[in-house]
Amino acid sequence: MKIKEGINATVEGDAKNAQKYKQYIINENQFGDIHFKVSQSKGNSFPKLSVKVRDELVSVGLGEGDVDPNQTTGKHLKPKELHEWFKSDKEFYIVDMRNNYEIISGHFRGSLFFEDMDNFRDLPKVLPQINHLKGKTILTVCTGGVRCEKASGYMIKNGFENVYQLDGGIVSYMEKYPNQDFLGKLYVFDNRVIMGFNVESKDHIIVGKCEICGVQSENYIDYKSKQKGRHHGIVCPDCIKKGKVIIG
Repeated sequence: MKIKEGINATVEGDAKNAQKYKQYIINENQFGDIHFKVSQSKGNSFPKLSVKVRDELVSVGLGEGDVDPNQTTGKHLKPKELHEWFKSDKEFYIVDMRNNYEIISGHFRGSLFFEDMDNFRDLPKVLPQINHLKGKTILTVCTGGVRCEKASGYMIKNGFENVYQLDGGIVSYMEKYPNQDFLGKLYVFDNRVIMGFNVESKDHIIVGKCEICGVQSENYIDYKSKQKGRHHGIVCPDCIKKGKVIIG
């Protein structure tokens, strides 16, 4: 079977065995240049093995007109380079390519995002909102860098000229520069829901807010309410206890 776009995988284990697995993959010739990202977990983030084969790692929903990231994609910017950009007077714009519910628990300071982007497939619909930035330096960001391989290429195909993508994604920047520039915690698609580095530090701040009462919170749930209907978002334990939302 020929793999067109690549492999995106996550494994969980103790530090010793994870390092053995990493070295085994590196020693395989076809996987030697894989970008590894390491973060802590409590051992129950992935309760079962799941393997899926798809034509695309992520889809923008363009069919035959979709973007091939092997042919068109943004320039990779290392976390260290972005850190230097933040410290300089360089003009650049961070465009967050994650879904709207991911951004509410954490985001880069000063970043731009699409409030009506419920799913990555909404990109063609929402991208015209930033057409005024086509002549500017753009840095696309997402959780681990996978979505931005395609998002940055899609921007280039739509007239954006100076497009970068954060190499290794937000998690790689957080690992190297915890509680700097990225505010709050990162939404992840496993049982952790959100994660961060050095979150016990006084420099860590909570940016998430309860969607019912507005207090600071990072408590994601699936719920139903009169205002939003069925929804995935942040609701504080107090509002849940008072029955202000219906869980599920």
